[in-house]
Amino acid sequence: QVQLVESGGGLVQAGGSLRLSCAASGRTFGSLGLGWFRQAPGDEREFVAAISWSGSTYSAVSVKGRFTISRDNAKNTLYLQMNSLEPEDTAVYYCAAGRFSPTYYLPETYSYWGQGTQVTVSS
Repeated sequence: QVQLVESGGGLVQAGGSLRLSCAASGRTFGSLGLGWFRQAPGDEREFVAAISWSGSTYSAVSVKGRFTISRDNAKNTLYLQMNSLEPEDTAVYYCAAGRFSPTYYLPETYSYWGQGTQVTVSS
């Protein structure tokens, strides 16, 4: 069993930066694939970025070059550094964990989810 708790969301102006963190419980963190998804009101949950157990990273086209996913296995923590934020990035951001798969971009790939943290970007 893995429990995930996100933090770091908030209100920021367009062009600003935020760093999200996701603290995980459980001794299997280092072997898990991890991902960030987001969901705006009325929209489906959308893939943002993923990182494999070996550190390979994958990002959605919409955030490539602006967002960076990383992990610290010693701290059981996943991060999402978000730069050059745009109003379109406004959403609830969720971290997810599971066995890494080529379908890392699909929510159903992941077995564990955090409660979400709100990110609001004002124009």
